[in-house]
Amino acid sequence: MDGVAALRAVLPAGVEVDVVGREGRDVHLVIAGTSARVRQLDRGWPRQVKEALDVVPRPDVLVAPDMSQGGRAVASAAGVGWIDGSGAAEFAVGTVVVSRTGERATTPASAPPWTSATGAVVEALLTGTRATVSEVRGRTALSEGAVSKALGVLTNQGLLEADAARGRNSARRVADFDRLLDAYADYVAGRRSAIQLQVGVVWRDPVADAARLGAVWTVAGTRWAATSALAAAVFAPTQTQVSPLEIYVEARNAVELAAVAAAVGLVPVPGGRLRLRPFPSAGTAALSTPVDIALICVPWPRAYADLRIAGVRGEDAAEHLREEMTRG
Repeated sequence: MDGVAALRAVLPAGVEVDVVGREGRDVHLVIAGTSARVRQLDRGWPRQVKEALDVVPRPDVLVAPDMSQGGRAVASAAGVGWIDGSGAAEFAVGTVVVSRTGERATTPASAPPWTSATGAVVEALLTGTRATVSEVRGRTALSEGAVSKALGVLTNQGLLEADAARGRNSARRVADFDRLLDAYADYVAGRRSAIQLQVGVVWRDPVADAARLGAVWTVAGTRWAATSALAAAVFAPTQTQVSPLEIYVEARNAVELAAVAAAVGLVPVPGGRLRLRPFPSAGTAALSTPVDIALICVPWPRAYADLRIAGVRGEDAAEHLREEMTRG
């Protein structure tokens, strides 16, 4: 995303913009007679925004294809403007003040075009599985062909690497963990199903109560797994809770979701505290395992990606989860 083009697109007609020079990701501009430094980002999530603000000299405006609500809040709190690929913007340079809302695309500009099988393979890789067909297949229960194709796609995208094309040194490995996790989170944001069912629950201890609810599903032979705030509460506990609480269950559509809910006495309530969603893939279901007090959870990267979609507080909780799970 070109910072100069993005800036000109949101400025009022007639405002003069002159490019003085470029330095790495920064563009030096003069906007209506006032000097400004515009810094381009690949992603506008809180972590990337904080990193960009730590680089001296500090920019006047940040530009990213997808500037999240949390990223916007971090930039605004620091007194730095921002521009989003959707056309949204908020900044002040000299006498020029811009505040616009844009139209966000259904799929983030940075989301990779993966299949659900590729997403499940990435979940396995991010949780320690070696990048071999046999090991990934053993954890995800995907077919050999699906795993092989997914590993090939990830290799072609530069997310997996090997020392040699064939032979002893041809084993693939993750090229950059952070880059793979970021790409995965972008994929989740762009491909998350809209199918959900909100139900009413009165839980004093969400983790324990969710585990008891899930035990009933387990006895009935229904797969389930906590995600988002529920999973984060056991992976990386915090002092605050993020709503809504979410659980994936074995269902393909809204009708089956309602049946799964009714089987355990849950009643649909608009705006209900608990959201039920179909598993994003069979691979995610296979990778979900009991954590802590028998609460079955999705792989932590999935919980992280789901949390990032839950607003500013969700993004903060997601970053805490990421820090705790990747520490050391």
